[in-house]
Amino acid sequence: MQVNEEVNEQINEQILIQAVTEDDLQTFREEFLKLHHFDQAQFFFRVEPEIRLKIYHYLSPKELADFFEMLEIDDDEYKDILAEMEPKYAADMLANMYADNAVDVLNNLDKDQAASYLTIMDKVAAQDIKGLLHYAEYTAGSIMTTEYIAISQNQTVRSAMQILKSLAPKAETIYYVYVVDEDSKLVGVLSLRDLIISDDDTMIANIMYDRIISVSVGTDQEEAARQMRDYDLLALPVVDFQNHLLGIITVDDIIDVIDEEASDDYSKLAGVSDMDKIDRSPFTAAKKRLPWLIILLFLGMFTASLIGRFEDTLNQVSILAVFIPLIAGMAGNTGTQALAVAVRGIATGELEEANKFKLIIREAGTGLITGSICGIVVTLVVFVWKGELFLGFLVGVSILSSLFVATMAGALVPLVMHKLKIDPAVASGPFITTMNDITSILIYFGLATMFMSYLV
Repeated sequence: MQVNEEVNEQINEQILIQAVTEDDLQTFREEFLKLHHFDQAQFFFRVEPEIRLKIYHYLSPKELADFFEMLEIDDDEYKDILAEMEPKYAADMLANMYADNAVDVLNNLDKDQAASYLTIMDKVAAQDIKGLLHYAEYTAGSIMTTEYIAISQNQTVRSAMQILKSLAPKAETIYYVYVVDEDSKLVGVLSLRDLIISDDDTMIANIMYDRIISVSVGTDQEEAARQMRDYDLLALPVVDFQNHLLGIITVDDIIDVIDEEASDDYSKLAGVSDMDKIDRSPFTAAKKRLPWLIILLFLGMFTASLIGRFEDTLNQVSILAVFIPLIAGMAGNTGTQALAVAVRGIATGELEEANKFKLIIREAGTGLITGSICGIVVTLVVFVWKGELFLGFLVGVSILSSLFVATMAGALVPLVMHKLKIDPAVASGPFITTMNDITSILIYFGLATMFMSYLV
């Protein structure tokens, strides 16, 4: 089934490219407009710029806007693609997008370039977009749309349905209809089902739900995503501090937020500023990764110098060097595991204040149990391997102590950073691993130096 779909996709793409090459406008439009908007976006981005230049003449700004917001491209690529279009065509295309999606595109442009498009754009569309542009990035206000349907509580279902029919073509979603009072304050919500099954003469105030789930315009987008997830909403109203309805966040935007936040957290855990796309150039990819690598390089040099301080200990008992990778590696692994649990708990909102204490207690217990078992195992292995009981005991105690400390660090560092309003994912896996290397080496050689007389 999947093979057939891939073959059909290749055939459609060949037909479209051939139509463009032969200037066959009619065939191109017939085949292209049959495709889903996502498939249109995929084709549009895959073709060469020369093909896209012709596509701009074959499609209206509205037809381009329908799929443009589905492009899966880097933020800096919007500027290049918009530069391919005539300025008026690009402005009209942006005007035909939903306001929140147009804002996302404009936020990736230079301020002068964005201002230029807004100047030549339809005045009504420009006003809607400008109203969203000033909200801080990554907040509910920055991802909300103003294309929603609101009705008064003092009208009937019949009149509400008439409003719904007139506004539906421009609304981003019609599944929820919001109810406001005479001051535009949010007082209730109705589903489309509620309107359909109610009598025409029923007053809206009598059938609306007044226990509304909403978020403030300044709420972090992750919190908005959690609200929609917890309450199974298709849309979430956004209000100001006086409860005036400003806009709504739709489920498609929340899916993008979840994907964006998950990618961001994962990339930070890997010590990368953002996730690399496969088609990104080696130079660009290296530039994104170098900052963390440089930091880790200096931390690694510090670790090396730390080992050098125990040179006398190593000279007297050289066998100690054999177990450095083992102890450091074990500490790094267990620290990363605890870090992943803590960061996930913070990201999903599971870690409330009470749960944070439970997490710390649990991770402490986990560190003690895993450290004890690993310590006992390695003690026996070293004794059998080298015939040195005390050396095995030293390595075992070092692993026990290192695993316990590393586990606690992996759990505590993200919680502390979250308390300080710093993204806990910044405590990346490589960073925690390197810090635990330093700690485990201090523990290992500290114990070895203290009990040197038993090793020589």
